[in-house]
Amino acid sequence: MGLDIQQNISLKPYNTFGLDVLADNFVRINSAQDFIDLKKNHQKLFEKGLFILGGGSNLLLTHDVSGIVIKNEILGIEKVKESDEFVWLEAGGGVVWHDFVQFTVDNHWAGLENLSLIPGTVGAAPMQNIGAYGVEIKDCFESLDAVNINSLEIEKFNGAQCQFGYRESYFKRGGKGQYLITKVCFKLRKKAEISTSYGAIQEVLKQKNISNPEIKDVSQAIIEIRKSKLPDPKDIGNSGSFFKNPTVSKELADKLKLNFPGIPSYAVEGSSDVKFPAGWLIEKSGWKGFRKGDAGVHAKQALVLVNYGMAKGKEIVELSEEIKKSVWNMFGIQLETEVNIM
Repeated sequence: MGLDIQQNISLKPYNTFGLDVLADNFVRINSAQDFIDLKKNHQKLFEKGLFILGGGSNLLLTHDVSGIVIKNEILGIEKVKESDEFVWLEAGGGVVWHDFVQFTVDNHWAGLENLSLIPGTVGAAPMQNIGAYGVEIKDCFESLDAVNINSLEIEKFNGAQCQFGYRESYFKRGGKGQYLITKVCFKLRKKAEISTSYGAIQEVLKQKNISNPEIKDVSQAIIEIRKSKLPDPKDIGNSGSFFKNPTVSKELADKLKLNFPGIPSYAVEGSSDVKFPAGWLIEKSGWKGFRKGDAGVHAKQALVLVNYGMAKGKEIVELSEEIKKSVWNMFGIQLETEVNIM
């Protein structure tokens, strides 16, 4: 049975901002071979452009999409190797990220529990080097397989080749738009090394009288924290954190601490630089709860920009630019967007 290529499809159900833009052509794929066959047999559709869609959770669409939109629905989770200390798990690029994390937690394999409830798919996770609560993808990453869109060869990438950075990877820079990630392999520990020092994890565990937490306790605490802080895209369109937490020189950090007593900051590992929470900077600049039309800043978390229903992508971009300008004027810090704007 051939692939079902649909025309003039609204992408509103496929992006967490709930933005109503049209795709000229839309198709779901279930394997690397599906993509290879599609490219070989429908070359003409690719000439006006190609856009690969995962969970649509880190995406701001500002216009209709020409060419072809491919929804990665490559599924499957498989244990590929095991030792006394570790287990290697491979997951399809279309697997829902939180479902994969819960699978590892249920099986008592440690390493990803701090990344619970992050929206999106397994295939998108290494592109963004997703991270939360002191953990990043790169900490457990082993390798990934990706189809080279031009040559249609399947290539394997190790951690070094992925060039992971803070919410960055090779697939957002030099390799941008050149690969479809089909599966990702993670190396997980059989014996947990619990990480609870970041955010409010310890506080939540203390409230539950858990003094010796297991990975499922950490995962559950993080799920509760995220639900309390971040709006559910089913209720209100958003893509979680819109901006990266900025890193500045020690010199500027010292100046800011002098001018703004109580400003929260974090040391950057292996550097004298200092990281500041973008949400705090935005809130102090007066944006928390701001709304213009249907584009706004969330009332509980200033780091989250929202679509109250009928906002256009361009309106959310304009709002983000105003926020950047405001934070720059007040703190001398240039915010960078975490969300991919298209």
